Amino acid sequence: MAEGVPPAAGAERASNLLRRLRWPVARRLGVHPWGGERSGLRGPGVEYADVREYQYGEDARMIDWNLTARSDRPFVRESNPDRGLDVWLLVDVSRSLDWGTARCLKRELAAGFADAAALLLARYGNRMGAIVFDSSILRILAPASGRDGRLALIARLAVESERPPGPGATDLALALGTARRLIRRPSLVIVISDFLGVGGWQPPMRALAARHEVVAVRVVDPREFDIPDIGVVTFEDPETGFQVEIDTSNRRLRERFRAAAQQQREAFVRDVRGARATALELTTSEELLRQLAAYLGSLPARRRSADRTAWP
Repeated sequence: MAEGVPPAAGAERASNLLRRLRWPVARRLGVHPWGGERSGLRGPGVEYADVREYQYGEDARMIDWNLTARSDRPFVRESNPDRGLDVWLLVDVSRSLDWGTARCLKRELAAGFADAAALLLARYGNRMGAIVFDSSILRILAPASGRDGRLALIARLAVESERPPGPGATDLALALGTARRLIRRPSLVIVISDFLGVGGWQPPMRALAARHEVVAVRVVDPREFDIPDIGVVTFEDPETGFQVEIDTSNRRLRERFRAAAQQQREAFVRDVRGARATALELTTSEELLRQLAAYLGSLPARRRSADRTAWP
């Protein structure tokens, strides 16, 4: 929030910005009537799909009179009607999110993004559901629509986020596999995590993205990419309890750390693209809505570039 801006004014400004934004969905995922998203179904609508020959007994209002006048048979114009879609949030609430050296903790940034995504996507007939996880599946929230459904989802996510995390490493692969078995209709799936848990999440994400549109949101902190020179420090893995003592005054060590962090970042983007999903990185050093607006604005260009380079 800008310095000197009252909290109420800042909240109103954020709400107005979210109302102006729209999350573009690449696939035709809409299935519920009276929504605002594209659908692969055929029926009454404004988006042209195809024409075919008229069959006896069909509604005469569907006849394409311009084409019929130029031929010897009546033809029917088919359209893709607008539909609502299912949106699922896979929300990581593990111990590794209790870290932050900039504007907020990673946990707070992840929770704020989940709230913003719910406000953006729980409109136009869409339904929102969630799977909350750490080392196990903690809660499955069935999809619900409307304002009441959105507010109930946000409230439940807030409760789960404040619950003390369980022991053990984050099991992202388990969450992705659960989502694949649970979600039946083609949906938009948004995975919110720092992706610092045990590996092996790439195959289940690839399998999930084969049917659904998947967005992988990685929550990071600046100190995960660069260690400051602050002398001898003991680092502890919050999920396993493993500790290591590091002399941060060693310049070569800091350079190796930066190189390893950059390789990890590049590997994340490469793995997500290899799964035919979309990657988004959010940092605690920048304002959330500014990052979200920039991502949504660049999303169409990113998809065109991925289609040209990632897949033959």
